[in-house]
Amino acid sequence: MKQNRVLEQTMQTDIQRILKGDQLAGARLIRLLEEGDPDGMAGLKAIFARTGRAFILGITGPPGSGKSSLVGHMITECRRRDLKVGVVAVDPSSSLTGGAFLGDRLRMRQHTEDAGVFIRSMATRGHLGGLSTTTREVALVLDAMGYDVVMIETVGVGQDEVEIAEFAHTTIVVSLPGTGDDIQALKAGLLEIGDVYIVNKGDRPGADDEVARLQGMLEMGKRPEASWIAPVLKTVAVKGEGISKVVDACWNHRQHLLDRGLFKKHTNQQTIRLFQRLVMDLAANKIFNCNRESAAYQTLLKNLKDRKIDPVTAAENLVKKMKVKI
Repeated sequence: MKQNRVLEQTMQTDIQRILKGDQLAGARLIRLLEEGDPDGMAGLKAIFARTGRAFILGITGPPGSGKSSLVGHMITECRRRDLKVGVVAVDPSSSLTGGAFLGDRLRMRQHTEDAGVFIRSMATRGHLGGLSTTTREVALVLDAMGYDVVMIETVGVGQDEVEIAEFAHTTIVVSLPGTGDDIQALKAGLLEIGDVYIVNKGDRPGADDEVARLQGMLEMGKRPEASWIAPVLKTVAVKGEGISKVVDACWNHRQHLLDRGLFKKHTNQQTIRLFQRLVMDLAANKIFNCNRESAAYQTLLKNLKDRKIDPVTAAENLVKKMKVKI
């Protein structure tokens, strides 16, 4: 009992520190959330009322397009404007350890000593869509810590990158000249999700042609928000060229959302999506935990392995015979 009280007091102290922007306390809560620790969920409950203010900015695009260099210079520009910046850099998972390769954090290391910047690398851990399973929870922690902008850099896998558009207030799609990626972008749906388009490595031959191609395709495509015309900008991220225009464009889109009441609406939609995902996770865990040792469940698994029953019917039967009240 005494140990439990100590742990509870430690958590309460950490919550107060998180709400004051303490990075060590924030990192501890993020670790608990990533590990699925119940204390992590308790911490999320405690901070939730202080969230909903941060501007969530998504950066996506194919590998090699220079997303990390772009994010690094965007951090610099945002700090120049006295904005606190949190970054979630989603890296591919190691096939051996399940951990992140941490390459994005290394490319942003010039900001590690800045108290107004918090950078967290996360592994996808097999989650599709270019994000990690707990990306939304981590963004809430950074929001509660008082970061004005939370940048989410996706893993850059190409075809599965569209999930970020449902999450971020503003989505940046990065491409580069001379690769023939226009057809691939159409296949991946990237031309349907962007609010700001960037042709990076704009000092290469063909950059202006790539800008023109993107503008032409955007004019032919459907626009979710008819009143917002997504700009196509040219940058040279490694040199920091064109970055201020990118940040201006993002802030203009933010104002566009605020003026139409869409910023709060989008934030509320994200809250509901997180709620729905947690309900499904909790329900599934309860169902399996309460039936795992039963003879009927073991028979169901055996019949499934022996091809005597199909997965759909097996799932339907399990739900019908549930011994747990959800």
